Amino acid sequence: MPALATSALNYLHETLGISTSRHEPWAGLERLPYFLRDAFDFWQLDILGHNVLLALERNPDKPSIGDIRNRLDKLRSVAGQPVVYVTQALASYERKRLIEQKVPFVVPGNQLYLPDLGLDLREYFRQRPSSADTPLSPSAQAMLTTALLRPHWAAEWHPAETATTLGYTPMTLSRAVRELVAAGLAQAHKAGRSQYLEMTYSARETWEQALPLLRSPVQRTVWTSTQTRKELPVRVAGLSALARISMLTEPRSPVFAVNRSAWQVLKADIVELPEAMPGACEWQLWNYAPTLQPGSDMVDPLSLMLSLRGSTDERVQSALDELKEQLPW
Repeated sequence: MPALATSALNYLHETLGISTSRHEPWAGLERLPYFLRDAFDFWQLDILGHNVLLALERNPDKPSIGDIRNRLDKLRSVAGQPVVYVTQALASYERKRLIEQKVPFVVPGNQLYLPDLGLDLREYFRQRPSSADTPLSPSAQAMLTTALLRPHWAAEWHPAETATTLGYTPMTLSRAVRELVAAGLAQAHKAGRSQYLEMTYSARETWEQALPLLRSPVQRTVWTSTQTRKELPVRVAGLSALARISMLTEPRSPVFAVNRSAWQVLKADIVELPEAMPGACEWQLWNYAPTLQPGSDMVDPLSLMLSLRGSTDERVQSALDELKEQLPW
């Protein structure tokens, strides 16, 4: 059971006297689009005679209040029962907006607001803890992604070899290894003078465990009228890449990914457009190399999913679900 679920159940028991024995994981997970499964953990329980679905926030950097409301509306329509948003902390303006929009929520130890049940219990409020150090750095994320993309999965791998392939310095390698170990995703050990990492979980479980710590590799997006230059490490990305491997329609503007150093070379010969225009190209500037998958002119599937997981377009999320089924794990 997720730690947040335990905290929420204990809080509901202490404040409302709800029995913590009448709860279970929600059985409808497979009916949800990928972006909802990625955003929340789910737990079902009985609150004062009502079957309620708890949507437990997974990501430390939560979406906007509007996005939260839209996602809960989608969950409620699929589940056919009340859905309650559960998070570790809320700022005062966030509480106010959720209450104004009548969005049920629980902050364990602080507040519960369940308008459908006529409950509004306010205690003390704490600020959302800083999560600046929680997500993996771009280098650690790139190393983990590269390890997961290996043709033949093995729990043990040599991070120095991966760092060399990615062009990382020994200092960057050491920091990335510390992050992966601190996140509980791997354990480090030495064999002679070489350091190895042994993954704690299987490939699929590692990906699922790491998702709350991973971020979109896209730093910013620009538009130009220039096509790709073959001598640069450019890859087909975004909706263009997703359209190649799904039934999704090709976007009007082709999408390419390039890292920041390559972009410095590329932009010397071109002029950025102020916005998307007919015939323009969309360029995603990535905070790590978009070339993690050798032998392909596309970005890797894991980074592609991360770059698009915030999309609220159901067609995109359906295509991402299709892509997830194509992973080799």
